[in-house]
Amino acid sequence: MVIPVPKLPAYDPVGLSAVGAGFVAAGVVLLLAAAAEVLHYRRVLRAAPLAFGPSRRWLALAAVAPALRTLAAGAAAWGLTVLALLPPKAHKLNEVLPGEYRHLVLVLDVSRSMTVEDAGREGKQPRRERAADLIQSFFERVEAERYKTTVVAFAKEAKPVVVDTVDREVVRNILSDLPLRHAFKPGDTDLFAGLEEAARVAKPWPPGSAVLVMVTDGDTVPATGMPKMPASIGANVVIVGVGNPTAGKSLGGHTTRQDVSTLRQVANRLNGVYHDGNDKHLTTELVSRIDERTRPKDADRWAAREYALLGVGAGCGVLAVLPAVLGLVGTGWSPGRRPRASRGGPNNVPHSV
Repeated sequence: MVIPVPKLPAYDPVGLSAVGAGFVAAGVVLLLAAAAEVLHYRRVLRAAPLAFGPSRRWLALAAVAPALRTLAAGAAAWGLTVLALLPPKAHKLNEVLPGEYRHLVLVLDVSRSMTVEDAGREGKQPRRERAADLIQSFFERVEAERYKTTVVAFAKEAKPVVVDTVDREVVRNILSDLPLRHAFKPGDTDLFAGLEEAARVAKPWPPGSAVLVMVTDGDTVPATGMPKMPASIGANVVIVGVGNPTAGKSLGGHTTRQDVSTLRQVANRLNGVYHDGNDKHLTTELVSRIDERTRPKDADRWAAREYALLGVGAGCGVLAVLPAVLGLVGTGWSPGRRPRASRGGPNNVPHSV
């Protein structure tokens, strides 16, 4: 019998030791720099009347400058030590770190009614093709490489087709070429089955990291059984309708059309939004809102490397700029004897007797 060993969380001793060594180096530099500045400041005080004049103007600047130099040297020492001990890191073009991925759940209606040709601006495009165009338009306006896409197809029941793929060609093939309708038994379309399967797949993901986009004509919608979305999706739900919402077409003994009122009601119950995609793509405002909501909360979190770069930049910047500032400001005092004009003026020179 094999006893499974639990996998412990990753531990990064290199990063911790680098930060600790940086503090040690910064402490040593601070002590040495502070001792040197104190000795130098004592000499400055003795020569202050000569350097700053009898009023000792700008002496406060000479007192602040040593403190700034000491802190800047400590910050630069800490940052350089941390950068020297951290493992090297190379950034590749369009590289996406594991924690920066976002999840897109596509819930596609693949029922028979999606083959009806009444979509698009001219009303001659199959609803299924219109759905593919809408999803492709979404990918063209976001950083598609940052999305892991899950496709859930539904008709009488729901089945996941692919989970967390980053290959756009796989998604394109599913939307355009894969005859998913034949994988389901004939019967009434169960829209809630697609939502329920999507909720099950997205449940383990981090809160707010996923967006659900459902594309359907809403031909048949159950009256009850609305599933609850997990925290990973929340209110990030977009219901996109395809098909002519006014003029229906006969299919299998009944008239099929896009059921706008029902789809809008479903979106409201899920705290999401409804969009009529029959002749218009998703708006730029809606796409931007979707992309921003699914952005990982810690995507911009700084680590030891970023703080080290900040310390090096700030410390070296102060050490480089401070001498120039002191030279430009100066003391305002010019030592030496100044000639004084005669009381009688240049023409009132006394004559010899």
